[in-house]
Amino acid sequence: MDENQRRESLSRIRANWEDKVKKALVKNPERKEFKLDSGLPVGRVYDPLDWEGADYLEQLGMPGEYPFTRGIQPTMYRGRLWTMRQYAGFGAAEETNQRFRYLLKQGQTGLSVAFDLPTQIGYDSDHPLARGEVGKVGVAIDTLKDMEILMDQIPLDQVSTSMTINAPAAVLLAMYMAVAEKQGVPADKISGTIQNDILKEYVARGTYIFPPRESMRLVVDIFAFAGQQLPNWNTISISGYHIREAGSTAVQEVAFTLSNAVAYVQAALEAGMDVDLFAPRLSFFFNAHVNFFEEIAKFRAARRLWARIMKERFHALNPRSMMLRFHAQTAGSSLTAQQPDVNIMRVAYQALSAVLGGAQSLHTNSRDEALALPSEHSVLLALRTQQVIGCEIGVADTVDPVGGSYYLEALTDHIERESLKYIGKIDDMGGAVAAIEKGYLQREIQESAYRCQKEVESGERTVIGVNCFTGGGEAPIELLKVDPMVGERQVARLKETRADRDSKHVSAALQQLRRAAQSGENTMPHILEAVKAYATLGEICGVLRDIFGEYRQQITL
Repeated sequence: MDENQRRESLSRIRANWEDKVKKALVKNPERKEFKLDSGLPVGRVYDPLDWEGADYLEQLGMPGEYPFTRGIQPTMYRGRLWTMRQYAGFGAAEETNQRFRYLLKQGQTGLSVAFDLPTQIGYDSDHPLARGEVGKVGVAIDTLKDMEILMDQIPLDQVSTSMTINAPAAVLLAMYMAVAEKQGVPADKISGTIQNDILKEYVARGTYIFPPRESMRLVVDIFAFAGQQLPNWNTISISGYHIREAGSTAVQEVAFTLSNAVAYVQAALEAGMDVDLFAPRLSFFFNAHVNFFEEIAKFRAARRLWARIMKERFHALNPRSMMLRFHAQTAGSSLTAQQPDVNIMRVAYQALSAVLGGAQSLHTNSRDEALALPSEHSVLLALRTQQVIGCEIGVADTVDPVGGSYYLEALTDHIERESLKYIGKIDDMGGAVAAIEKGYLQREIQESAYRCQKEVESGERTVIGVNCFTGGGEAPIELLKVDPMVGERQVARLKETRADRDSKHVSAALQQLRRAAQSGENTMPHILEAVKAYATLGEICGVLRDIFGEYRQQITL
């Protein structure tokens, strides 16, 4: 029997089965209309007919080989488990350092730093706009002194660190490098990631400082500087996570993230960089959301899409330039304040989807994060969730264990096709920066978020404890409380640091930075010198504000 005969036979068998199902539905109708979060109807069953024209080597290939659908490493977790990171940061540097050291003792294999809001938007803790926000949603970092305390007794040549910072990414990276130097660790021995993804801030998160095009210049400055100084550092973590948290669908998360990535690659190429010199250090950050199979398919589709974009569009030759390496975090927006213990199950299944999707690094949210920053007990439980997945249940024993599922492969193809349509629209607008300036990405995300909220309110989308199975009472949880005096203590240390430093050295370093920003010279070496002189985050960002200006979101009605 040839392929056409086989498919015709299968079509007849499937049609006969569907006729039987229709009769059965008269007596036992299905519970509801089934669809993915992206809106695609979910078929009753999937078989080879749903993966038409499939070419194994073209669509999947072997693990560790182009197009990397089945993973970027040939043995994946059989050689080494993913990096287990717990996103942490609160109060002053001392408290966060204690949390870091506690987590490392419990088996965490990498650090992930959360910064407070003033730090994220380039203000010192004594700035009027920082009042009441210091240390609340992350750790406050004003000067190199704070970074020294934050990383105290943590060997930076042995621990990989991820920093969720964007507009002032260059400043925090410089501080980290300076601390490593003080520890005697050469720059080429430190490893980690700086988020540095400013484009998604304009559409999803909001912690921008400078206008988009000036911000892109700073991103490329980091690419060029790190390419020479930091061979083991990921220069950017292109983030779909926050796009999804803002309300996008899975398809939009992939499409908008990769369109932003295309813009970064193009900007680096226009600056004269060789694609195969900077592309291997690009990394990504995705959301592990609630629809289990859709999320696994999303990760696989994103990996295949990026491989093809880098090979066919940018003519990369180095296979590492085509590898989409990604960190995943479970979906914060899916956590509920009602029945918070149910969040433990949500997080476990979301983490499992990230592992089955081939993540290189993973953060699991804590059960109490809809109520407060996570307590020590809750964050340990979240870490143990990863350890159970990695060490007990067998899903890390073979590569891509769900690959070849008719349903999963059909979803992977669907997400790839629909994402390409969005990428084409964005290309037609002139790329991601132009699409952001026109408000296109923002509107698409807002419309998706609105649809989702309407579905929750109508009951079409089930959320346990919110619109379904709401009884049973609430067990009390001991919540973390940030020291209300943290702001005053932080301001006092900042004042002391300013008094102890060499003011002339600071002024000279800031003047050199101003000159570099005006002339088009790479700003990173001058930011590093300013940091070493104990210039503050606010002073450094203030110089750049003077030169680049500040971005104001355009509101269109």
